[in-house]
Amino acid sequence: MTPSARQCVRIELQDLYADTAVIDMDLPNFPRPPRRGIYLLPNLLTTAALFCGYLAIIKAMTGYFEYAAIAIFAGMVFDGLDGRVARRTETQTEFGAQYDSLSDMVCFGVAPSLVAYVWALQHLGKGGWIAAFIYCACAALRLARFNTNIGIVDKRYFQGLPSPAAAGLVAGLVWFAISNKIEPVSALDNNTFICWAAFIVTLFAGIMMVSNIPFFSGKNINPRKGEPFLWLIALVIAFCLGAIYPPEVFFSLFLLYAFSGIVLWLCRRRGQKPANPEEDRVDPAEDDTTDETRAPDDSGEVETPDFSILPPTKPARGRRLGRRKSVTAEDPEETQINEDAAEKAAEKAAGKAAEKAAEIAAELAADIAAEDSDTDTSSDNRKSRK
Repeated sequence: MTPSARQCVRIELQDLYADTAVIDMDLPNFPRPPRRGIYLLPNLLTTAALFCGYLAIIKAMTGYFEYAAIAIFAGMVFDGLDGRVARRTETQTEFGAQYDSLSDMVCFGVAPSLVAYVWALQHLGKGGWIAAFIYCACAALRLARFNTNIGIVDKRYFQGLPSPAAAGLVAGLVWFAISNKIEPVSALDNNTFICWAAFIVTLFAGIMMVSNIPFFSGKNINPRKGEPFLWLIALVIAFCLGAIYPPEVFFSLFLLYAFSGIVLWLCRRRGQKPANPEEDRVDPAEDDTTDETRAPDDSGEVETPDFSILPPTKPARGRRLGRRKSVTAEDPEETQINEDAAEKAAEKAAGKAAEKAAEIAAELAADIAAEDSDTDTSSDNRKSRK
């Protein structure tokens, strides 16, 4: 009996026996279902990242683009902390994962596209808002693909440019241009160069997010493992440069990270040689290991492969079918040479098989004769004993 059914039974008994004490009967006390709560600390950090994205939109609408870019970078800090805090405190939930994705969409998808559009892309007309929308849509697709591929792809690499890195690339360009007093629209003229630069960077960041190019994730770095001393020196220099020239350093770092994935992808493509069956095809007429040059076996005879046991070849399907047919039909003389070589090999193989069969038959006949002689001898011995 559920608690709701128990309450209905109590109400019916109260209506029927209002003058008695039946309503105080001892009904079973069912436990209440536990209330589902959320963990405060990781979701509070996620909310802070969401607030930074919303603040960036507000600052861009009011014309404070530098503050908008800084707010996006602050959202990256909170976004990096919420997941680590949840893993350290063992408070990972499905609610937190979905909430983090929605927060990333606002902070790293909607906010950078609106900041770039209000700052420079609006001066390009329709092309400007199309580029901003492509970035926003690619960010949504990238986050959806990331949620569905958890536990499938290699954790050492991201599949496509991460959305925080793409947002850092766009916000870094805005911050870098404003700090160096490069405005899209000034009192003198309309600076179309920076507008087209923002257009290219926004499109590049959006396309990289939905690509299959691998980007180093850094999840396999073990903080408890010893590292070379030069790493510490490099970090100190990076902190000093970041404190002196923050816009230039942040924009350069995210730009290098965006191109690092392309370099890694090109290195992998160069290391993997594509399989081409036509390159591996060997012409029997040009093969150095013909029947006359093969090494003889212990018996002094030339060992030839038996072509009769090979399975019949099937014609290739797809785009290479016509190409292979043209290769075999180009030279009739070459085809005739191949047929002659196959016939000679088949004749030699058949002769060798016949010789082996004759040897086996002779051995079997000798064995049968020996067995017959043994049988006759044993029967003679038995007769002599009798």
